[in-house]
Amino acid sequence: MVYTFTARPDDPTQKHRQYYEMLGTRDLWENGWKVTSVHAPLTGRGKFDQDAWELYHVDVDRSESQDLSKQYPEKVRALVTAWFEEADRNHVLPLDDRPAPELLGLQRPSDEPPHERYIYYPDTAPIPEAVAVNIRNRSYKILANVDVTDANASGVIFAHGSRFGGHTLFLKDRKLHYVYNFLGIKPEQAFISRTEVAPGKHTFGVEFAREKAGEHGESPGTTKLYIDGQLVAEGPMRTQPGKFTLSGDGLCVGFDSGDAVSQEYQSPARFKGGTIYGVGVTVEKAQYEDLNKEAQRMLMKE
Repeated sequence: MVYTFTARPDDPTQKHRQYYEMLGTRDLWENGWKVTSVHAPLTGRGKFDQDAWELYHVDVDRSESQDLSKQYPEKVRALVTAWFEEADRNHVLPLDDRPAPELLGLQRPSDEPPHERYIYYPDTAPIPEAVAVNIRNRSYKILANVDVTDANASGVIFAHGSRFGGHTLFLKDRKLHYVYNFLGIKPEQAFISRTEVAPGKHTFGVEFAREKAGEHGESPGTTKLYIDGQLVAEGPMRTQPGKFTLSGDGLCVGFDSGDAVSQEYQSPARFKGGTIYGVGVTVEKAQYEDLNKEAQRMLMKE
C-alpha cells in the first residue's frame, strides 16, 4: 500500500512525505529524495536487515539512474529511520513477506464458525469467497437436487470462481458436465456424463478425493461424477491451493456471475428447463454413498 502524509502537528518543518511497502519491498520519498529497498520477491524468508537501500535525488534525477547511497550514507540512515517511524506509527510492523499463494489461502477471521457442510439455494446473490465453502487443499463432495422437466434442459447448476480459476456443474447437450478450471490453464479439466440426463427428479454429484500435495502446492487426486448414485465419469484432476478470485465472482447456484468459469458456456448461463432445489457442498469425511442417499431422501420430500 502507498501512504501519503502532510505536515505533522508536532513537526511543522516536515513537508510532504510518502512511503511504500509491499511484500517486503520498501521506499520513502521526502523533500525530493527517495530511499528504496527491493526485497527478494515472494520468498517468505524474512532477513529484511540484509536488504540494501538505494538513494536517489529525484528532483534532479527523475529516472533514478544514479544511486547516491555511498555518497550520502547519513541521508540514507535518516530516511530509513523515517521509514520505520512511519511504518510503526501506521501499524505496518512487523513486516510480512509470506508468498502470495500462502496469503491468499489464509482463512480470514469470521463471526461465523467454519462448517463442514454447506447448503446453497438458487438465484441468491453471489456468495463472496471469503465466507463460502473452502475446498482448498481438501477432498470435497457436491450434491445437487434438480427436477429436470425438459429433455433439453441446460445451464449452470453450481459455479464458483472465474475464467482465472474455479469449478462449475452444468447441463449442456443433454449431458451433465463438471469442469475444474485450474488457474485458467487450457485445456480445462472436464468430466462429462456418459449417459444423457432424462426428465425427472435427479441427484447430481461430484466427488473429489485428494491424494497428496503436489510439487507446487496443488492437490492432485481423482474426481468422480454421478447421476442418482451411478458413476457416469471419472478421472485424475488437480485443484489449486489459492483462492479463485481476489474480489467478485462469488459462489452461485442457477447461474454464473461475472466471468464464466468454463469456456463451454457464456455467463450468466441461467439454468432453464427445470428446478434446482438446492446444492450441498461438504468437506467432511462422510462417505459419498451416505450423502447421496440423504440428498435423494430430501428430494423425495419436495
